[in-house]
Amino acid sequence: MSDEDTWKVFDLPSLMASLGSKPVQYREFLKVPTLSCGLYRLSAGARDMQAPHDEDEIYYVLAGKAKMRLGDTERIVGPGSLLYVGATENHSFFEIEEDMTLLVFFASPGSRSE
Repeated sequence: MSDEDTWKVFDLPSLMASLGSKPVQYREFLKVPTLSCGLYRLSAGARDMQAPHDEDEIYYVLAGKAKMRLGDTERIVGPGSLLYVGATENHSFFEIEEDMTLLVFFASPGSRSE
């Protein structure tokens, strides 16, 4: 197994610069059997139209401010907020006041312990 198979280094400013100008964007930058990671950008005023995912996920808010709805619960989130969302849970960002950039980590369904 080579070093490239066991670890990778990413430059966050370069990844952020690679996002285009669309109001809602997701760019996956890592995909391995048990994990995928991406950057998610939502412009101020954008509509987050995502559907529930089959994987557990974690969002880390790098920049911006919005509300997050998970089921019937709502919270204000901003830089430094770390959010866990279980697989198949309805969730979305709304009232996006400032352009948001989030790191997103998805666990593979195969990695969940029973």
